[in-house]
Amino acid sequence: MTVSSTLSEEPIRKRVIQRMPLIFHVAGTGERLTVSPERLVIAGYTAKDETSVAAHIAELAEIGVPAPPSVPAFYDLDPALLTPEPVVEVSGAKTSGEVEPVIIRHEGRFFLAVGSDHTDREIERTGIAESKAACPKPVGGTVADIGSVRSGLSTLDWDGVLAEADVDGQPYQKGAISTLRYPSELLERMTATLGEVTGDLVLFCGTLPLPGGRFEYGTSWRIRVELPDGTALSHAYEATPPSG
Repeated sequence: MTVSSTLSEEPIRKRVIQRMPLIFHVAGTGERLTVSPERLVIAGYTAKDETSVAAHIAELAEIGVPAPPSVPAFYDLDPALLTPEPVVEVSGAKTSGEVEPVIIRHEGRFFLAVGSDHTDREIERTGIAESKAACPKPVGGTVADIGSVRSGLSTLDWDGVLAEADVDGQPYQKGAISTLRYPSELLERMTATLGEVTGDLVLFCGTLPLPGGRFEYGTSWRIRVELPDGTALSHAYEATPPSG
C-alpha cells in the first residue's frame, strides 16, 4: 500500500455552509475556547495493521464502496461542516456516524475531542470524499488539554484511550484506539499529502471496526472517548433527513 492519498479539493469543498466559531470547554479547568478552524481534515483507513485495513477495504467493496487511492487517506473538507448541535440535518435516510478521536490544534496547543464522521452511505458508493462532504461532522463541546505544539503530543497516552458509540440505544462500536496510528504520525503524513497546514486545525483520526462490517442507519447517536485518567468526552445528537 502507498502511504497517503492525493485528493482533489474541488469536489470536496463544493458544499457552502455558513461558518461559525466553535465553543469548547476544557475538562478539569472550565477554560473556554473559541475556535475558528481554518482546516478540517478527515483521516481515513488509519489502523496501524495494514492487513486489517486491507480486510476492511475488502468488506466495504462488498457493499459497493470504492477503495481509497492510498492508505491512509486524507479528506480536506469545509470546516463549516463541524457542529456541536444536538440535532443535525443529514442528506438522506442512508447515513451513519462513527466515533472518532479528534485532535484540535488551536493557538499553539493541542486538544482531544470526540467526533462523528457522519457520512452518506449512498453517495459513498460513487465517491468517498463527496459522501463525507454531504453530512455535518458532530463534535463534542468538552475537550482535554493534551499539550503544546512545541512539546508535541508526548503527554497523550494514546494507547490508553477508549472509544465507543451507540445508535438508537444499541451498542455499535467499542474498543481501544491503540489500533489507530498515532496523531503525530497522522499529522506528518497529512502534511506530506496536503502541504503545510497552518492556523487552527481539526483532524479526525479514524475509527474502530464496525460490528460485522455493516453500517447502521439510526437516528440517535451517542459517542464517547475516555482518557486513562478517567476524563470522559462525550456527545449525543439526532440525525434527521430533510423534511419533505
